Amino acid sequence: MNPTVMIALAYLAVISVVTVIVTVYDKIAAKKRPRHRVPENTLLLLAVLGGGPAEYLTMQLIRHKTKHIKFMIGLPVIILLESAAVGLVWYFRLR
Repeated sequence: MNPTVMIALAYLAVISVVTVIVTVYDKIAAKKRPRHRVPENTLLLLAVLGGGPAEYLTMQLIRHKTKHIKFMIGLPVIILLESAAVGLVWYFRLR
């Protein structure tokens, strides 16, 4: 496998794990430690950095921020835009 692809997959794995941990932490903090919440902008930044699919799935599984339009519309939009960007890079790289 191409080393660039391996690095990209490793990066996505790491950012996904970090995103899941931060999202679960925020869910726990919401109930037990409200002063230690993770800012919404941090959660969105993690999505933009590549953790969008992991964050969306985690939020659905633990029912966290599922009533926030910013997340329920914003995360799918981020995922679609990133997928389109990857598709364009892949398409033009193979030509």
